[in-house]
Amino acid sequence: MRLQVVSIHLTLTLLYSSVSAQEASRLGFFERPDTTVPARMLALSAGTVAVSAGSMLVLNEYWYKGFPRRQFHFYNDAGEWLQMDKAGHVFTTYFFAKYSRELWRWTGLPRKKQIWYGGLSGLAYQSVIEVLDGGSTKWGFSWSDMAANTLGAAAMVSQELLWNEQRVQLKFSWSPNRYPDPVLQRRANDIYGVNLLERMLKDYNGQTYWASVNLSRFFPGSRLPEWLNISFGYGADGLYDAYENVWDVAEGHPADYSHIRRVRQFYLSADIDLTRIPTRRKGIKVLLQALNMIKIPAPALELTSAGRFRAHAIQF
Repeated sequence: MRLQVVSIHLTLTLLYSSVSAQEASRLGFFERPDTTVPARMLALSAGTVAVSAGSMLVLNEYWYKGFPRRQFHFYNDAGEWLQMDKAGHVFTTYFFAKYSRELWRWTGLPRKKQIWYGGLSGLAYQSVIEVLDGGSTKWGFSWSDMAANTLGAAAMVSQELLWNEQRVQLKFSWSPNRYPDPVLQRRANDIYGVNLLERMLKDYNGQTYWASVNLSRFFPGSRLPEWLNISFGYGADGLYDAYENVWDVAEGHPADYSHIRRVRQFYLSADIDLTRIPTRRKGIKVLLQALNMIKIPAPALELTSAGRFRAHAIQF
């Protein structure tokens, strides 16, 4: 889940770095030009290179440095964590590609270039991280991760080329998971972290990834509100290790919690497309665009791989 942390940090930093071009243009900061603005292109290009290089150095220093290096190698992790990590890859690359495209739109580049630059930026950044994984003993270059990254970038690019908008948006939600068993609590602290932000970004048992579909764009003759979406979610529960719930507490002393069933969770829920809420304030539009990555809590239906069906008054 370090991919989410770094990509979100990178996107926000790019937004900040692009402010330097404001004074070079007579346009308002949030105004989109009809033609390419060289000052904005220069600022965004320089910011992209600088922040990408800087974030890679940070990753190398604080993430990979603590693990032994080895010759570049491949690692098949396709079956781990009930593919929750792959859902994270899809979402992260989509998120980065989508907001990277918005930044390139701000420069005034032609439409198709904005789309391809955004999509390829997200995919390229995640690909570099995979290469770094390939030189670490703890991980390895994962083709399934690359497939998920490609799917995330393609989800943004294909919709823009086909419809010139995102009718199906990928979103994220999280709710805290309780671990009453002391052994499970220690295990969760070890693999998912202890503070709120770490748990939000790492704890697969509390995460849900959503495909949020705008109904009015698919049924233009209907009287459905433009902001109304229907969302299909995927989550999991009972995950305490990559493949099975057995791990080493100490050397020669495994903890066996294989009796806890690992289940997939499928959701159907209503959602709100915040970008469809009418407002004339451009700053508010930018804020709603950023917040739209989060699934709005709403009633939901849940079906698990264990055959359990239930309704939630509110699902986060």
